[in-house]
Formats: sequence, structure tokens, C-alpha cells
Amino acid sequence: MSHIKIMDEILANKIAAGEVVERCASVVKELVENSIDAQATEIKIELVESGTKEIKVTDNGIGMSREDATLAFQRHATSKIIDEDDLFHINTLGFRGEALPSIASVSEVTLKTSTGELGTLVEIDGGKIIKVETGDARKGTIMTVRNLFYNTPARLKHMKSLYTELASITDYVNKIALSHPDIKFVLVNNGNVLLNTDGSGNLLKTIRDIYGLDVVKKMIEVKGEDNDYTVNGYITLPEVHRSNRNGMITLVNGRVVRNLDLNRTINDSYHSFKPDNRYPIVVLNIDVDPSLIDVNIHPTKMDIKFSKLEELCSLISNMIQTALKGRTLIPHIEVREPIFTYTDKPRYQEMQLELDRVLNDNPYQNEEAPIVVNEDLTSDENAETLFKEIEEEVTKLEFKEPEKRLPEIYPVGLVHGTYIICQNQEGMYIIDQHAAKERINYEMYMREFGHPSEGSIALLFPITIEFPSNDFILLKEQFAFLRTLHFDIEEFGINSVIVKAHPTWLPKGQEEEAIRRLLEVVVACGNDFSIEKFNEAAATMLSCKMAIKANMNITMEEMEHLINDLRKCKNPFNCPHGRPTIIFYSNYDLEKLFKRSGF
Repeated sequence: MSHIKIMDEILANKIAAGEVVERCASVVKELVENSIDAQATEIKIELVESGTKEIKVTDNGIGMSREDATLAFQRHATSKIIDEDDLFHINTLGFRGEALPSIASVSEVTLKTSTGELGTLVEIDGGKIIKVETGDARKGTIMTVRNLFYNTPARLKHMKSLYTELASITDYVNKIALSHPDIKFVLVNNGNVLLNTDGSGNLLKTIRDIYGLDVVKKMIEVKGEDNDYTVNGYITLPEVHRSNRNGMITLVNGRVVRNLDLNRTINDSYHSFKPDNRYPIVVLNIDVDPSLIDVNIHPTKMDIKFSKLEELCSLISNMIQTALKGRTLIPHIEVREPIFTYTDKPRYQEMQLELDRVLNDNPYQNEEAPIVVNEDLTSDENAETLFKEIEEEVTKLEFKEPEKRLPEIYPVGLVHGTYIICQNQEGMYIIDQHAAKERINYEMYMREFGHPSEGSIALLFPITIEFPSNDFILLKEQFAFLRTLHFDIEEFGINSVIVKAHPTWLPKGQEEEAIRRLLEVVVACGNDFSIEKFNEAAATMLSCKMAIKANMNITMEEMEHLINDLRKCKNPFNCPHGRPTIIFYSNYDLEKLFKRSGF
């Protein structure tokens, strides 16, 4: 008797559902992508208890005939690809033909659809078609999914809290709305509207609907292209950053994707403009010939492989760095009157906090009340006028010469031996003298490492340094490189080196400390030593250790000299660690602080 049997179709669909339908957000994703592929211009997602009880997706797409409506729930049934060649030119979000049968196998599904003529109603329970009958003629499709995982208790048991499920759905809908700003998206949970975009095709307006005006005001438009890729979108100024990577959104041919290499490239492009453990908000659209990408890697279709990935990363990096280097990046401190609201309902900010918790794998464990949108985001009568002004400002890329990016400012005093107070006709500037000197040192050391000055200084008393045997081996391997920097270094006894001369640019009076720290950097780079890695680590370390310290009083002449040196820097706005060197209070903000101006 044979032990191998053909698996029952419903059982096979339940197994497939383990990959395709992980949680409520997976269902929303699959249904919304089907609506987009059906050429919908309006999509409404309605949830009951964060989708755990009911998910309803309504669109105005092309709809389905009676025959297609029943066939759509068969495994591997799809209208999006026909033969093998189509796999290399995928222009739709869905194509595998697994989503609907997988969803239907673990829930109760009602489908209402019509092409504009006679409508069809299909009811399915646990993968079995219960009823097929004539429905209304409204063009489009309404898909309702109830009691998800009701027949798979193990999956149901591991569903997260309502907050966690809703945060995950909101995250996806936000991203798909950004990838299709020409489609109107409405997201509703228990009757409360969480997102409502206008579908005008204006990406910046969609960003505003999701992140608010404060973020939009601090965004820069970016564009770039090469022979294979066209990239455009918006990036935030370095002063706007978040604790996780969720704000870095990459869209490829209208598809929300995740790619570690692209995220790393985006974050690295902000290097020294922001703290390394913080991440910018970036929305990038990447248009590419479908034959150069492969989306058929995972059933979720979010992972993607690129041909010529290095060229794409280089394009994105150059595009972002060019945009940042062409702007004045002094944070403007705006004074606001406190707004007091009295409500027991969670606000939009709380939803964002919960989303951050979800993405950091630290969800709430207890059930919470449903979330409602912050009405403040949409209640301003002048919001559209203000947005138009902001949009005009965002699209203005004023590229300036390095010396002109930092305005002419004049020091007037020092606070706590740390902060230099400056002024000009625009307002007041505060400079962190340590951070400013760090930036000046960093760029000087990077120049010296890249183009070492000729000549060295012989030490009257050579420096001998002993290392553990493993560190000594790593250091000895880089003797030749250190000599190109004009260090006269040799092996001296067991596990020791002797330095007889050093380059001229080491800080006077601190030569020995600088030499020891540079050799420590060489050892820290380890087996994967590279010149670029060493230059960056050494310049960052030296710039900090050799900078003016806090609580160190300097003269007015030294302040002026520091400001002049800072003005010559390629990036005078941040220290190598990403902290701001200078902040700005406008005259108007100062008047508001002292109640000298109307509100």
C-alpha cells in the first residue's frame, strides 16, 4: 500500500497560508494589492477590532465576472501571468495565485464583485464555497474577511494585541499609499478614520497626510537617474530622525520592498550629518525595467533582488549627498505655545509610539483601547495654504558655495565655557565650541590621511609601545601603510614597536597620545583592515580627542577664528558623530519668547 498521497486542496491551502498569511496585515496587503492590480482609484479598508474580527476592502476597480469570481479562489489561479516568460516582466503587485485561496482556507470570506453589469456574490467558509449567487451591479469589488484563523487555533493563539495588529496594518497602508499617491486610500478602525489621502498624485501631500506638516517642512526633493534606474522622492533634513529604520521607505515600480543594501546606502549617505544610531525619514521611488529585478523570492513579494545593485546604491548615495551638501542645515528652533487637550482617547503620537514598539519587537502584552487619529492633523483651516507654501519651499534646492552656506555671524560671548553666542540681522545663533572644533579637525585629518603632507618630524626621544601578541601581529601587518603616512615605525623587541618620527600634522604637545591612539585604531580595524575604514575611524577619534573641551573659556579672537574655520568646512553643521554644531533662533522666535510679538 502506498504511503504517499496527494494532499487535499484545502489542507494544502492552509499550509500555504502559513507563509502568505502571517497576521491581519498580511490579509490587508494581499487584498489591497489585488485592488491596485484591478486599476482601482479609490480603496477603502475597514477594520473591526484591528482586523481580528473583520477586514473589509472596497475598491472601484474593473471587477470580476461570475466565472472569474469563483475561479479566483482556486490555487495558482491568476490573471496576471500566463507563461514562463512573464516571470521576467512582472508589472503587477500580485502574480502567484496563492493569496485568495490561502486567506479563504483560514477565515470566512464574502466576495461581492461586478464589472458594471450583473454582479456576483460568493461566500466561502474555511476554503469551501458555500454560496454563489447574483449580486448588485456596483462596479468594483468588496472583499470581506471575518474571523481570521478561526479554524487554526495555534495561529489564532499567537495573534498579537489589538494595538500591535493595528500598528502593523497602519504601517503597511501608509507605505502603499506612498507608493501610489494617485490612489485615494481610506483606513478605518472601529469607525475611526486613521488615514485619508486625496489620491491627487502629489507624493508630498501624501507624506503630509502620514507624517504631518512638521516633517514635510523639513524635507528635500531629490532626483537622479542613470542608464538603468530612475530615482525620485523626498528625504528629511538631518535634524529629523527616528529610532528605527521604518521611516526609510523604498518603492520599486510601485511595490513596497525591503532591501538591506538600499537601507544601508541611505543611512550611510547621512554619515556625519546625524547620529549613527538614528535613521532618517526617506521616501524613494525607483523605476526600473522589470527584467532587471526579481520579486519572485518570497510569497510576501517584499524581498527583491536587483541586477546592477552597486550602480543603484551609488546613484542613491550621490543623489542624497548632493542634496544635503547643497543646503544650509542649521536647525531652526521654533517657539510654540503649548496646546492643552483633554481626552481619554489615544492620540496619533501614541499610535506612532506603538508602531515603533512593534518594529523593535517589543509590543504591548495587554489588550488596549482602539486607536483614533489625531484630529489636529486635519483640522487646520489654513492647512492647504500652508502646505502650498511648504511645497514651494521644499522644491527649491538652493546650492551654495561651502563658504556661503554658513551665514556671516558675529560672536558676542560664551556661556558656561561651552556655547558661543552669535548674532546677525536674522537672529541669534548658538555654537557648541567642542562640536564645531571636532568638525574642523575631522575634515583636516581626512584631508591629511587622503593626501599625506610631505615630510615628518623626528622624535628626540623615540616612543616605545608594547602590545599583546595578537594585537602586535595585526599592527605589524600594517607597517607599510603607516610609513606612507610618514610614520617611522619598526619592530622593537618582543611584541613592541618603536616610533622614531611622525607626520607634521599631529597636534603639537599631544604627539605621543595621538600616536598611541592611531595605533589602537589600526589594531581595532582587525583582519578586515582597509584604508577607508582606518581613515574614517582615525579622523573621528583624533578630531574628538584633540578638540576644545567643554567648560574651556576661549577669547573673542579664538571664537572668531573658530567660526571662520567652521565656515570653510564641507559640512559645517554637524560634528563627525552627527550632533549639531550650531542652532538658530530667529528674531521673531525671540520676540515670542519674551511676549513682544503677537501670536
